[in-house]
Amino acid sequence: MQNTVTPTHCPYCALQCGMNLTPAADGTVEVGERADFPVNRGALCGKGRTAPAVLASGARLTSPLVRSADGALVPAGWDEALDRIAGGLARTRAERGADAVGVFGGGGLTNEKAYALGKFARVVLGTSQIDYNGRFCMSSAAAAGTKAFGLDRGLPFPLEDIPRTGCVILVGSNPAETMPPSLRYFTELRENGGTLIVVDPRRTRTAEQADLHLAPRPGTDLALALGMLHLVVAEGRVDERYVEERTAGWEEARAAAMAHWPEYVERITGVSVPELREAVRLFCAPEAAMVLTARGPEQQAKGTDTVGAWINLCLATGRAGRPLSGYGCLTGQGNGQGGREHGQKADQLPGYRRLTDPAARLHVAGVWGVDPDSLPGPGRSAYELLDALGTDVRALLLMGSNPVVSAPRAAHVEERIRSLDFLAVCDVVLSETAALADVVLPVTQWAEETGTTTNLEGRVLLRRRAVTPPDGVRGDLEVLHGLADRLGVEKGFPTEPEEVFEELRRASAGGPADYSGIDYRRLGEGNGVFWPCPAPGADGPPHPGTPRLFLDRFATGDGRARFAAVAHRPSAEEPDEAYPVLLTTGRVLAQYQSGAQTRRVAELNAAAPGPFVELHPRLAARLGAAEGDPLAVVSRRGRAVAPARITTDIRPDTVFMPFHWPGEGRANTLTNPALDPTSRMPEFKVCAVRVEVAR
Repeated sequence: MQNTVTPTHCPYCALQCGMNLTPAADGTVEVGERADFPVNRGALCGKGRTAPAVLASGARLTSPLVRSADGALVPAGWDEALDRIAGGLARTRAERGADAVGVFGGGGLTNEKAYALGKFARVVLGTSQIDYNGRFCMSSAAAAGTKAFGLDRGLPFPLEDIPRTGCVILVGSNPAETMPPSLRYFTELRENGGTLIVVDPRRTRTAEQADLHLAPRPGTDLALALGMLHLVVAEGRVDERYVEERTAGWEEARAAAMAHWPEYVERITGVSVPELREAVRLFCAPEAAMVLTARGPEQQAKGTDTVGAWINLCLATGRAGRPLSGYGCLTGQGNGQGGREHGQKADQLPGYRRLTDPAARLHVAGVWGVDPDSLPGPGRSAYELLDALGTDVRALLLMGSNPVVSAPRAAHVEERIRSLDFLAVCDVVLSETAALADVVLPVTQWAEETGTTTNLEGRVLLRRRAVTPPDGVRGDLEVLHGLADRLGVEKGFPTEPEEVFEELRRASAGGPADYSGIDYRRLGEGNGVFWPCPAPGADGPPHPGTPRLFLDRFATGDGRARFAAVAHRPSAEEPDEAYPVLLTTGRVLAQYQSGAQTRRVAELNAAAPGPFVELHPRLAARLGAAEGDPLAVVSRRGRAVAPARITTDIRPDTVFMPFHWPGEGRANTLTNPALDPTSRMPEFKVCAVRVEVAR
């Protein structure tokens, strides 16, 4: 290896923090600060600093594995492994039809890989059955944003605007632990005289930084937003001119909000009327303000309506499509934004085009060189696809996801995966899901490959290859090329990322997420380009990109934002005599998502060695539980056991479990797969449980 410094980006969350990588003589890789990148300005969390640990051969796969006659996974050559996969997919398609073959992707795949995977599913396999784990991350915010603004981009403004606004309401987000380098934006907000309101049933490290912490009962964020809008109306704080000039649907939304008077909302949420009034005062006092949501309000069976209600609050007060104001979603996964834009989602084509739009089908089919009528229609959403495994869907190709740990009702999902006729997994490590596969392919990871990602701001970035992958490891693009060739499609699946990106540019041109004016040269010379960025005319200058959306008009037909006429409704599963406690789930600082990679890093495991059950002292006293006692948390879907962690930082009617671990402490054994009717997001964030000491 050459001792060369390569500027690149972290493999984990949607900040996509800049970092410098330097290979050392002993084969390790050193991480250095990249102060020029504006998102993190050199700061990195523990996960980013230790990311090279997963590059080591002892932590990752370095040979294809195939299932032997005695049931064991044994090493094999690449040709044998690819032949087996192609054979398994082709056999299932021939015997049961194209839709008996499924494809499941991940929000960590680069734009190039997400694009190629969607194309592979629709062109090579001819299946409609493709979705990805990003459905579990931000789909409700995407649905609500599209309804309201005509376009979904996580943040319609750059992170640098946050410290310059007057007030931020942060709903169901804990960036101090989930994306620590971003916390400085909220710290700077307060240093500049702005205020921070945090909405979370737990007093998290982020909530400790807030000027006001509202701790609603899980599943009641919709009522909270409606109660605040009621007070905005009642106190005469509506920006009537803005509503008249830039919105539609106000009267219906206003009527719905007025049915949620403060005392009623207090009974539902547990947030007192004085706290509601103070939140409204703080939000409305400055000239500019923002509402930012994350998984708390989104991972609910009413997540789209809930986000819509928070958007209503922005619209009624004139806080959207104006400088330093607006609604935004703090996307979670590394390429959660780009992953949903370019075709691995069940209902979308590249460029964030709708699969049901004839013009979109015609354009993309032209780029792909196929008949538009040959493209299948929309398929099942992520959980519905997983639920259909072994029945309607009999073979699955899975890339970069670990649903055995991350999916709701995880024991059922594991059972469905085990019932498949054939499973192929492409991953860096032998995850809990990969361990069930018929064939496992070892693929390159972030520092071993070049490709683009799109961070939570809509900033398209270039991740550069910094090290050579181990022998026996190939890229996902090589995998798709090899499979396509074996399945009779010899062209259209290049292995070079830049070549794939050039095709992606053409496929996205004219779409809502237009990347056609972005290329590798431009990305390599700067700190990313915000989409939409259309290609210039023949003699025109390059488009500068679009850091801030909606300042002139919204992306609707008439340029107006749409209010959502929504009303509170109970969660899909409310507590009762048998299951009297609420469970909510989330992340901890030292682990990431299903933990498939971070659980292989010694430093991170030392900081967060395993699952736990966080509960209030009053609940602990009723149970007779002491700190560290094993607690059994039981829902209608199963049982999980983990040590008690007793704290006053959580509501007495609620327990919290992190979801990073498999085994008996698997939190997603318990969670409810009830789906939002629009986004098809499962209700991860609230379900009814009983808690008992596990004697």
